This record gives sequence, structure tokens and C-alpha cells, in this order.
Amino acid sequence: MPAELAEKTDRYERMLADALTAVEPTAPPGSPLGEAAAACSEMAGSYLDDGRHFRDGDDPVNALAAFAYGHGWLDCGVRVGLFEVPDESVHLFTN
Repeated sequence: MPAELAEKTDRYERMLADALTAVEPTAPPGSPLGEAAAACSEMAGSYLDDGRHFRDGDDPVNALAAFAYGHGWLDCGVRVGLFEVPDESVHLFTN
């Protein structure tokens, strides 16, 4: 079981980090939708940092949860139209 948790935690960290670099806001900064996209990106980045902190503190369960929550912020932003995703990165998000 611990090996599965470690693999999944690593995979979710990579997925979140890749997703953060893949998304592009659909609206300009300063606009209401641009501000919402910025807030989602900021939350996702914070969860990435938190997950890394938890993992460094030997807390893989909370690390995995943080990575998953962070990805959820971006995935939701994609689904509601706050972000565009390049074709080569669509596999990082739900359909």
C-alpha cells in the first residue's frame, strides 16, 4: 500500500504542475473572468506548494489531497471556460 500511495502522490504532483503551466486564461487580466482565472491559478499553485510541504514532512496522505484539490481548481476553471488548454495537454483535464 505505501508504494501505491507514493506513486499516486508523485503522479498527482506532476499532473498539477503540468496543468498549471498548460492553462491559459480566456479573458484579459483585470476583467472579471480574468480575475477569476487568476484566483483559480493562485489557489492551484498554493495547493501545489502545500502538497510539497506535506510530502517533505512525510505526510503523503495530505500531500495527495492537496495535489488533488489544486488540480480540481484548474479542472473546474477549464470546464467553466476560464481557461483554454492546448491540444497536447487536454489529457490533464476531464472531458
